[in-house]
Amino acid sequence: MLSPLAGLPAPPSLLVNVPKLITAYYSEIPDAHVPEQRVVFGTSGHRGSSFDKSFNEWHILAITQAICLYRTQHNINGPLFLGIDTHALSVPALVSALEVLAANKVEVMIAPNDEYTPTPVISHAILTYNQKRSTGLADGIVVTPSHNPPRDGGFKYNPPSGGPANQNVTHWIEKKANEFLENKLKNIKRVSFETALRADTTHRYDYLNTYVNDLANVVDLNLIRDSKIHMGVDPLGGAGVHYWQPIAHKYGLNMTITNETVDPTFSFMTVDWDGQIRMDPSSPYAMAKLIKLKNNFDISFACDTDYDRHGIISPSKGLLPSNHFQCLAISYLLEQRKKWHSSAAIGKTIVSSEMIDRTSKKLGRKLYEVPVGFKWFVEGLLDSSLCFASEESAGASFSRISGHVWTSDKDGIIAALLAAEMTAHYGRDIVEIYDKLVNELGPAVFDRIDAPATLEQKTILEKLTANQIHSTTLAGEKIQSILTNAPGNDAPIGGVKVITKSGWFAARPSGTEDIYRIYAESFQDADHLQQIITEAQTIINEALSIPGKNNEK
Repeated sequence: MLSPLAGLPAPPSLLVNVPKLITAYYSEIPDAHVPEQRVVFGTSGHRGSSFDKSFNEWHILAITQAICLYRTQHNINGPLFLGIDTHALSVPALVSALEVLAANKVEVMIAPNDEYTPTPVISHAILTYNQKRSTGLADGIVVTPSHNPPRDGGFKYNPPSGGPANQNVTHWIEKKANEFLENKLKNIKRVSFETALRADTTHRYDYLNTYVNDLANVVDLNLIRDSKIHMGVDPLGGAGVHYWQPIAHKYGLNMTITNETVDPTFSFMTVDWDGQIRMDPSSPYAMAKLIKLKNNFDISFACDTDYDRHGIISPSKGLLPSNHFQCLAISYLLEQRKKWHSSAAIGKTIVSSEMIDRTSKKLGRKLYEVPVGFKWFVEGLLDSSLCFASEESAGASFSRISGHVWTSDKDGIIAALLAAEMTAHYGRDIVEIYDKLVNELGPAVFDRIDAPATLEQKTILEKLTANQIHSTTLAGEKIQSILTNAPGNDAPIGGVKVITKSGWFAARPSGTEDIYRIYAESFQDADHLQQIITEAQTIINEALSIPGKNNEK
């Protein structure tokens, strides 16, 4: 059910008590025998809140020591690039991590003046360092819960491939970290934070300029500059808040930054659909302030707190659905990037719009369809067998203009700048270009709803099989297939996808929040889509033994 606060300024009653949150980080001790208090790596690292004993000092000490052991076992002895976002728990977690890293003699790269560092900038730093190296490879840690509410913290590991660690790596780290928790942190190496900062293994690295100076190799910034289009950007108080001004200055861009406030309570945000503060650039409720300014700019955009997601706003449409923008991006890039190899494929997740399939087919490109999680695209981006990869949740990365890898993690900054490049190239609102695609390829109406789910229900949904779906029809049509594995790599999707001739739905648990998601698409119209969603909820509720209807977005 939509909250009455959705899209409105956050009232004081919603703001997190930061002193209590940080006190809980240091004072509360997780019980390793309680599932909700153990280390769990979801689709993008370990996340939780100190209020719930799911993200405390013990977790970070244990995970960091496990990462140090993993590095030793796999002979990863180059620098570790360490970055944080603007969530309140990120600085305490960085302190804990650095104490362990220094004690383990790991060469650590942190930003000058304790600046925030976006996720894609960490990926870029890892790949830049590892280029042409086969030994002494670098890796990284990003302290972020992404777009999650202000009470949450997050911690994720990027191996030398530069992108999110795959399941083999995260399972090993998770298992070892939980062993440390069970043994009351025995055998964890640690020094004081003051000693860690002074250690000869702790270094300052110019993340900002290294990344910003390279941007012209992935986006046509000269075209944007020469067009003089007016761009608006709301940093949403995230890790890239101080990146936009240097980008605009270096490349001579006509850019207005609407709000440079950094506040760990995120009091400047408008409330998301469920009554929570959430820095989600794909949500029209979280993006309400920038949407109101849409007519002031030729194109405007925002990124989430760690800058691996994008939100694009056009003057005529407002916030573009992420699937629409990604189809536009694919169509534009494949036509304009002449140096990209013709065999390079398009990567998409199994819950993304079929418009991506149609666009790829129109342009003669192979499609690589995988489960949710950007980790599935890492190797393809690295070896350039993928030139574009995206998730439904507004995350994407793509190749440099040369056709070589840019980042192997999602990059909201280049997606935002690409929207500006496309606007400059077409000389008009990019929504008009998407409408042309729809006229050519046929309609596709997409939506996603979120509903609360317990850990037990999420576990059931993750392991759901086709045999547990008893319906034979969906929205008046025969069910053609039920998928539990992705077509591109045959990996389990952690849920189900049900397909008919005129539409589909997929259901899977969130790897980072206590919710499950239903994704649905109709190739007819909005009424047909709603019918699919209604029946999908009934099917999933029966499978999860949830009586009645859940709250939904």
